[in-house]
Parts: sequence; structure tokens; C-alpha cells
Amino acid sequence: MSSMNRAFVVSALATALAFVPVAQAADQAPASPLIKQINNGNWLDPKEAESLREEMYYQRAVFAYMTMLPALNTIGMKDGSEKAFGAGYNVLPIWKQRMDSRTMVPTPNADVIYSMSYLDLKQTGPLVVKAPANVIGMFTDFFQRTLTDVGAIGPDRARGGLYLLLPPDYNGPVPGGYFAVKSRTYNVFLFFRTVMAKGDGKPDPAPAVKNAEATRVYPLWATEKDAKPMEFPDASGKKLDMMYPVDNAYWTKLKSFVDYEPVEAIDPELRGVLASIGIVKGQPFEPNQKQQELLKKAVEIAPKMILANRQLGRDDKRNLYYNDRQYENTWAGGTNDWMQDSYLDVNQRANFFQFAYSSAPAMVMHTTGAGSKYPFTGRDKDGKFLEGGSTYKLRLPPNPPAALFWAVTAYNITDGTMPETSQLLPSTNGYYDIPKQPDGAIEIWFGPEKPNDIADAAFIQTIPGRNFLVALRLYGSEDPFYDQTWKPDDVVKVK
Repeated sequence: MSSMNRAFVVSALATALAFVPVAQAADQAPASPLIKQINNGNWLDPKEAESLREEMYYQRAVFAYMTMLPALNTIGMKDGSEKAFGAGYNVLPIWKQRMDSRTMVPTPNADVIYSMSYLDLKQTGPLVVKAPANVIGMFTDFFQRTLTDVGAIGPDRARGGLYLLLPPDYNGPVPGGYFAVKSRTYNVFLFFRTVMAKGDGKPDPAPAVKNAEATRVYPLWATEKDAKPMEFPDASGKKLDMMYPVDNAYWTKLKSFVDYEPVEAIDPELRGVLASIGIVKGQPFEPNQKQQELLKKAVEIAPKMILANRQLGRDDKRNLYYNDRQYENTWAGGTNDWMQDSYLDVNQRANFFQFAYSSAPAMVMHTTGAGSKYPFTGRDKDGKFLEGGSTYKLRLPPNPPAALFWAVTAYNITDGTMPETSQLLPSTNGYYDIPKQPDGAIEIWFGPEKPNDIADAAFIQTIPGRNFLVALRLYGSEDPFYDQTWKPDDVVKVK
């Protein structure tokens, strides 16, 4: 074959091979599934990429809202309290005539005397708190992680004692004689409740106030002459806004908190979530206009998502106290820090902090004659939501299993505040002389107007057109509650 013919054959063969499809090659590897799924292995259209990044920012903001709600819940209370009464380790506001609907705070309890303050260990160093006897209380960090119970379930066993609160970075000596705990945040929440006495047919708050005023707080290393004298401002009767923010102040307050507290106060993964929306300790937080819009959207939609979870309930029904009642357990059978058998129950935790605050072992443990339990319901016997324009009746069978006392309160469903009716105390309790039924049961009524022939102490006013919750509190809960030989009746709509 001539050289010309050989060149022609080679050229023709090369041309033919060029038109053989790549996929026909026997040893060619297949494309991965993700290449097929994402744009055939190519970059996204720039507009789509930007849209997806914004969506991810929004989703991270929603998650950050839900996981940071325990802290913002406490920050809201601190800001409202200190605006009204001032700051300082020696300032302990006490609701001396009971807390009523003029205090906007999640699920306040009108049936004990509240003492609440906010201690800054970064400013003071270690603090000593002398707790009175028979306190029902706790110390938590600002993520509301319990440092210790105080009282019957605490180490003082209701005898009172000296608690030593240590900052997260404290490495100094720890003297003996104290119940010492170390906080993960510089800020610590002091929450004491003292029990009223039974007066003339109604509660007498005076002994509980006197007991609360026996509290003392002072720096560990301060001499007596240098410790500030205690102040006990009366918080009763004042219009106080102690709620967490509902706008972009949520994020600016969170950023200030992150900057103030030690890095280790927040777990690394959650710090990563916050970093993804621009909140990093010690760095500027400067969201652009679009990000500000997404943050505003998150702070408006995330609460609705939490409310939807609360409204629809759980598929596993762990949130129900009973098989034949509507009452719920806000811890869903978990621990006080929302640990289930193998996971942290983040949904249930967000549910709680939307309408409540303060969670401690004493609220969850099965302790006889001590601790407290809080079955609540937003539904009547037929499973329909409670609505303030209708009239309802709650029957408590004889002998409620509460060694200290029982109480019943109505709350708004959205945030646990008290209904803002002319009845400033939307609650009743075992201190009142409520007429008993022939079998010893007690009937409590709810509605926009008190039915005829119903005692004032047996009626709780509600708001027409507004859903509400009913919460039963059992202080010093006893065995008939745990073994369910005593159960509250469901709330019944009265036609």
C-alpha cells in the first residue's frame, strides 16, 4: 500500500472513531447520581444560587431562634426587671401581693410569692446566696440549665442554707460549708417561691413575704462592711413587660449576650449555626438589608412553627399525662432538660420556652410530698380547644394529692401570659374556702362572666374570641398522682 493510501486509511479511521459516542466505551465510568441530580454537573444559575443561599440563611435563623429561646426568655425577664427596679446582686424584687396579669411573663404563678433576680458573676465574682428555709426554688444559668434545686429537693432539704455560685472561669479556692455550683454563663437566674399561709378564707401572703426577705446575697470575698444591704422592692401592682422580643431586637440582644458570655457557654455546633447568620463572639454583626428581612421573617414565622407543634401534639402521645384525659406533660416524659431515652427533644424544649420558664428536677422527678407537678390542657373533654367566649367547668375529685397546696390558673396559649381581664388574678387555690360538692369534690368555672350562684373563688374569667390554657399545680405532689389513682377530670363545656 502506498504511503498516500496508508495516510488516507488512518485519516478515515480517526474520523470514524471521533463520532463514536463516549457512553459506548466499554470501560467508561457512569456519572454519579448527584451529577445527574444537580444541573448535570455544572454550576447553578447565579440567581438560583443566590436564592438557595438566602433560603439556607433563613432556615438557620429559624433554628437559631428555637435553640436560643431559653436564653432570650431569661434576657427578657432580666431587662424588664432591671428597667423597673435596677440591677445589682443585692436587688431582689418580690411580688408581695402575688403576681397578677399586670406582669407580662410566661406562665406566672399567682399562688405563691415570687422572688426573682439576675446575678452577674462577671461583675461580682463568686456570690453567696443564703436561702431561707422551705423555699421552692432553683438557680439556673441563662440558658435555663439548672445549677441546683433549692428547697426540699435541693441539697438543703428545705432547711435553708448557703449556696455558692461560681463563675465559669473561676479557678480559685472553694471554701467548705457551702452548696457550691459552677455556672456555664456569667449571668445566673435566682428564682425563689415561698408558700403562703391560709388566712381567713383566703391566702395570707405575709409569712411568705417575710420568709423571702430573709434571703441574703453577697460576694464571697467581701467583708461584712463592704457588702451592699439587700433591697426588696415590691413588684406587685406594677405594669411590667418581662417578655422576650418579637422583632429584630431578638438578634441584637442575642449578639450582646454571645459577646458577653464565655465561648464555652454555647456548644460548638450551635456556635456554628449562629456564625452562619453572622453572630460570632467579638466580631461585628452587620446583616445586609436582605438578611435583615430574612431575620425579621424568622422571628415572625418561627413562633408560629413552635405554636403549630404545640397545637398538633406528638405522634407518640408522650406529651399526654393520661390515656383517658386531655392533660399534657410539657416535658413529654423526659427529664427537666428535655433528654429523652436517646436524644435531646429540641421541639419539646422550644414548646416549653415559648410559654413558660424555669425547669428543674423538682418539677419532673417522682418525689413524694416534695417537688411540684403541672398538668395542663388547652382542650375540653371532647378534644376541642378551650375558647374564652364559652363557659366551662373543671371538677377536681376529693383530696387533691398535694402536701403543700393545689392551684388552678388560666393562661393565654401563645406565650403563657395571664388573660388581661378585669380579674387580675386568673387563678384559684386550696387556700380559699371554695364550696365542696356532696362527695368532697371541688368545681372551678371558666368563662367571660361568672355563672349565678358560683363563689368568686371558684370562677376564673376568660376573654371571648381567645383560646386559653388551664394549668393545675400540685405542690408537694403525692403518690396518688404518680400512680394515677387520683386524676383531675377533664374540662367540660357547659351548654
